Amino acid sequence: MTLDPIRLGLLGQSLSHSHSPALFAEKFKREGWESARYSLFELDGIAQFEEWIKTVEDQQGALAGLNVTVPYKESILPYLSALTPEAQAIGAVNAIKPLSDGTWMGHNTDSVGFLNSIRPFLRSEHERALIIGNGGAAKAVRHGLLGLGIQVAHVTRREVNWQAVRFDELSAEAVKHHKLIVHCTPVGTYPNTNECVPFPWQGVTPKHLVVDLIYNPAETQFLREARKMGAETMNGKDMLHAQAEAAWRWWRS
Repeated sequence: MTLDPIRLGLLGQSLSHSHSPALFAEKFKREGWESARYSLFELDGIAQFEEWIKTVEDQQGALAGLNVTVPYKESILPYLSALTPEAQAIGAVNAIKPLSDGTWMGHNTDSVGFLNSIRPFLRSEHERALIIGNGGAAKAVRHGLLGLGIQVAHVTRREVNWQAVRFDELSAEAVKHHKLIVHCTPVGTYPNTNECVPFPWQGVTPKHLVVDLIYNPAETQFLREARKMGAETMNGKDMLHAQAEAAWRWWRS
């Protein structure tokens, strides 16, 4: 069966780590979209976005939608003409699609993707969470956890408007009282797999659930350190699949 052609892709700055093309290629084959394509689009700066879109579509054909990743989940907002309620509430997007007037709308499926991936592992002791980072992914995780009634605090390198501590202020005692830890920075992503944010690992216990949104490598240095302390760990692969499926449904709606 051959369906109407569709062109999608991922917009970011450095994409050698991405599994999205393989993920969507498998989906296209499974669902009979033989002519569909999913491409990687690396852009040096978001200020080029509008001109870049015109060039790509002139050369390669119209795009039906794009995923957006680091570092553009927030900085792309001024170039969008509309946001879905989810994107407005979160303040970041990870999916965009063209409107009939040629402008682009933004949506966020990171939050629902994260919740779908983590919900089976949540327990009563996960009533407080530490979110490491304050970028677009961290905002989506924050939105999702607050919606579940989980208290959240951020660990950041700089001051933010949310409840937060700097890395050099974070104590092992504070970590002990936050049994859910979610790493939302790109530190440790392939090819820099030996990198890790500073963290008081002595505060991590076997009762902790430690999540790293990175999926390449499958186990980051952050997760290895947490596992050494006996914590339950999970990477971002399930979230990747869940947010991609939600983005697909939105692009086709």
